[in-house]
Amino acid sequence: MKLKFLLFVMALSAMGPGRDAPPPDADSVPRSNPARLPPIAQSSTEPTDPVPPAAPEASFLDAADVAPEDFVWKQRPIVVFADTPGDPAFVEQLDALQRGAVALAARDAVVILDTDPSADSIWRRNLHPRGFSLVLIDKDGQIKIRRPSPWDVREIGRAIDRLPLRRQEIGRGSVLR
Repeated sequence: MKLKFLLFVMALSAMGPGRDAPPPDADSVPRSNPARLPPIAQSSTEPTDPVPPAAPEASFLDAADVAPEDFVWKQRPIVVFADTPGDPAFVEQLDALQRGAVALAARDAVVILDTDPSADSIWRRNLHPRGFSLVLIDKDGQIKIRRPSPWDVREIGRAIDRLPLRRQEIGRGSVLR
């Protein structure tokens, strides 16, 4: 019984003062001093629209120009292989990647294109593709996904967002920015 009474008294005291008092007088409410407010800048010219910052876009690089070591702990290479530049799967994948370049850039992705098997690039020696192939490599240099068919950028973005390193980046993103 004492416990119930004690809980009732605590709840009643937590409600605050009674509502029988009249509302405060308008003159008794403190207001900010208009003299202390910073002056409003008046411009004599017409205001101009601020220029929005340019959205970053993913880089498209030739496999012969770059090495896998160039991207370790910096960017996520998405390597697209084909036997010829006219391969329909390659053309479809390249079109999809170009349309989603902004989404890829937001995930620190760079697209590496390799359409010349005779050049025997370091990418081909390390990844051993057969015909068309898409390979996603994380920032730590490990191969995360291999696809033998074109893949939508939305799916690529979701796959990147599931990677442990990307999850760490997202977690830190709100703190550092």
